[in-house]
Amino acid sequence: MAVKTKRAGAQSIGDVFSAVARAPRHKMPDDEMDPEVAYQIVHDELMLDGNARLNLATFVGTWMEPQAQRLMAETFDKNMINKDEYPQTAEMEMRCIDMISRLWHAPEPDDAPGCSTTGSSEAAMLGGLALKRRWQDRRRAEGKPTDRPNIIFGSNVQVCWEKFARYWDVEPREVPMEGNRFHIDPKAAAKLCDENTIGVIGILGSTYDGSYEPIEKICEELDKLEKATGLDIPVHVDAASGGFVAPFLDPELVWDFQLKRVHSINASGHKYGLVAPGVGWIIWRKEEYLPDELIFKVNYLGDVMPTFALNFSRPGAQVVAQYYNFIRLGFEGYRRVHQYCRDVAQDLAHEIETLGPFELVTRGEDLPVFAFKVKDSVTQFNVFDVSNALRERGWQVPAYTFPDNRKDLAVLRVVVKRGFTHDVAALFINDLKRQLPRLERQTGPVGDAEGGSSFKH
Repeated sequence: MAVKTKRAGAQSIGDVFSAVARAPRHKMPDDEMDPEVAYQIVHDELMLDGNARLNLATFVGTWMEPQAQRLMAETFDKNMINKDEYPQTAEMEMRCIDMISRLWHAPEPDDAPGCSTTGSSEAAMLGGLALKRRWQDRRRAEGKPTDRPNIIFGSNVQVCWEKFARYWDVEPREVPMEGNRFHIDPKAAAKLCDENTIGVIGILGSTYDGSYEPIEKICEELDKLEKATGLDIPVHVDAASGGFVAPFLDPELVWDFQLKRVHSINASGHKYGLVAPGVGWIIWRKEEYLPDELIFKVNYLGDVMPTFALNFSRPGAQVVAQYYNFIRLGFEGYRRVHQYCRDVAQDLAHEIETLGPFELVTRGEDLPVFAFKVKDSVTQFNVFDVSNALRERGWQVPAYTFPDNRKDLAVLRVVVKRGFTHDVAALFINDLKRQLPRLERQTGPVGDAEGGSSFKH
């Protein structure tokens, strides 16, 4: 009689699950374990994470084509800094920079300096550093002190700009929100400028409500300031999200290097650039706007490489995936993807508005992003209760208050990304409708800014 025997080293399903319970959590185990057991432990624990496709809080992409995923799997071990070892990955990075330079209307796109980064926050820091160093160089040449630089931005900026100011000893000067103006006021920004201002930051796609800041008007006010005072203040555009939306959906909008006062632009490849995290990009208008002393010539593994980055080793897979997206989708493909996202956002915003208890703050007309509030007349629940109720069905929708001057305004925000279809939007609206009767039976709000959902960039 034939007898089946267990293959040496093989784990049965029973063996795997009986071993899982013995795994330590807070110290390294004394010995190795079967890879299937280790996989099952990690896999099971990750089930407690939220479903990324239902995460309407993050701007970071949560879906990629299988072919892009395959390329990332094939290149996960490539170190972006090793340009001598991985010259073709480095070539793809340069091709991406050339493509983005043209997308943002650099006057000499073949020569516009730029680089990839681990994300838009690093790219923003590099842009800020270049602004500070150019200001310092100019002040030294004039025999003036360099110890009191300041930078101007709206109170709606992403936290990376507050970090930049603190880490590099630059005084932040914020333009507060006022009434229904939820981003920077160009006239107020110009009034805050003086001889110590290293630059003004414009946001193409506010994380608070998805709206574009008026970059062209910022430049116009700074032009007036220069004419009146002689102060030549540059602009850096933080286009973390809008840099890969506006060129395709809003070609008539003037925000980029078409404006001579714009010296540099950063964007996230892992947001509306459609790449998995994390990759960012920064491009300078001309070489003169990136001080040469900030570029390190590194003798590494037999080659001398120029590098300007806060990180050294970082993965090259995301750069490969960015290049794949560029050649795979092309201009028209990106336009179709983002137009679909904007259509879904606007339709969903309209559906929410018709429910009754909610009032739209924005409608998804710029980024495919919108914010909405609970009407003042509704006293049974607030935005934090809505966020918590939706989480019961797996939806992650952030609820938060706006910054100074509008802390009275609490909203929910929905970010529509690739992979969030009209069908998924219908599931969302049905779940929101399902929760409303219970919320309306409450005698008053339960959630608050401390115990409710938090603001996600």
